[in-house]
Amino acid sequence: MVDAPRTLEGITMMHDEPLSHYTFTKTGGPADLLAFPKNVAEVRALVDDARDQGLPLTVIGNASNLIVRDGGIRGLVLILTEMKTITASGNQVTAEAGARLIDTTEAAYQAGLTGLEFAAGIPGSVGGAVFMNAGAYDGEVCNVISSVDVLTREGELKTYDHRELKFRYRHSVVQDTGDVVLSATFTLKAGDKPVIRAKMDELNARRAAKQPLEYPSCGSVFKRPKGHFVGPMIQKAGLQGHIIGGAQVSKKHAGFIINLGDATATDYLDMIHLIQKTVKAKFDVDLETEVRIIGEPSQPK
Repeated sequence: MVDAPRTLEGITMMHDEPLSHYTFTKTGGPADLLAFPKNVAEVRALVDDARDQGLPLTVIGNASNLIVRDGGIRGLVLILTEMKTITASGNQVTAEAGARLIDTTEAAYQAGLTGLEFAAGIPGSVGGAVFMNAGAYDGEVCNVISSVDVLTREGELKTYDHRELKFRYRHSVVQDTGDVVLSATFTLKAGDKPVIRAKMDELNARRAAKQPLEYPSCGSVFKRPKGHFVGPMIQKAGLQGHIIGGAQVSKKHAGFIINLGDATATDYLDMIHLIQKTVKAKFDVDLETEVRIIGEPSQPK
């Protein structure tokens, strides 16, 4: 446990900061140290310092498809949302890791570029999208990302091309390497702006109609198992609307777990385990979580 706030080259690191202030579920325990780097130099200084101090290092994007356990996270946590510059040039859009995917899609539209419309409503960051090969409505970022700049845990700046990123369903190479995503370049195609906007509006309307956007949630909880749809299985298992503590299987979309107001991360995890157990018993299907689950369990009182 780190005992006090620290400042590194003008970067303030908050001590014992509740991550529930930042996660989309509004749950999660404290980070020993939390910093919001504003540029690559600050990320590098923080990564180097954590390595030199022997501190565990955890990197978080927009914390949308994430559950932080109630015991919090030891060591240093970096939230990259201050790194959000987006630029368009030719048929490419380059976005820093903390930029919202929604804003990156909007920048592509403004530049008259098509290919990112599927991501118009995905609330995650560009870094998170790279990390998990985010996708929706038959699109995935792997189809449009051409390169990604990263910082390795050893402090080396590196660029991955598309082939080196080893994308597959909800996975990329940075899950294996632990590299810190700094920015991504999307290679798109010239398109008709009214057509692009119409597609973005259509997908956002579909999302609003089907997903419980009015409640805190971690987004889609489970990966889609081959040959099955998660929401209908949960419905048929009789769990839609089920409540544990302050967490509920959404009545609007059974693939989502919402926070009714006072949920804990433990409530979320208990619900996930109940769904997995029940679906396995009823359908003999193993549900694998799509949501990233990190941190320590809560300590007994």
